Amino acid sequence: MQRLKEKYHKEVRPALKKKFALENSMAVPKVLKVVINAGVGKTLKDPKYLDAIIADLKTITGQQPVKTIARKSIAGFKIREGQVIGVTVTLRGQRMYDFLDKLVNITLPRVRDFRGISAKGFDGRGNYNLGIKEQLVFPEISEESIEHTFGFEISVATNAGNNERGKELLKSLGFPFAD
Repeated sequence: MQRLKEKYHKEVRPALKKKFALENSMAVPKVLKVVINAGVGKTLKDPKYLDAIIADLKTITGQQPVKTIARKSIAGFKIREGQVIGVTVTLRGQRMYDFLDKLVNITLPRVRDFRGISAKGFDGRGNYNLGIKEQLVFPEISEESIEHTFGFEISVATNAGNNERGKELLKSLGFPFAD
């Protein structure tokens, strides 16, 4: 499943180099990594729920999630130091391209009432952030085996430098932006 990586190297990269009038091919924007982050939030006391989140993220990404631990206690949120407060997965290389291909071509069209993703998710440096409300939109997750639904964030880190180049890169990779 190397479609997206081949598309980037054969079509997208030369087109972006020509569009932005770049002489050096290393200056062409590219995707560096994809970070998937899920907070456990209200269910801090239930270890089964945490295990379910880890299992689902492992199924979705093909990589073992890492537990995020609280560095200090916050009484207002009932968080204690050393407590697990979320899980995260960082994808690079081939797994990153496979995940993005699946996200763009299979998962996003399965979202209910989908009209495209917002272009407001850029951070000013060409990185894009997207929220998924429930994990059921991914084809690997079956509705029968789900006890709890959870949402998570997907951050696509690029070396684009600004929002215009970042959006052009992601649009040419197939991201369906609602204009």
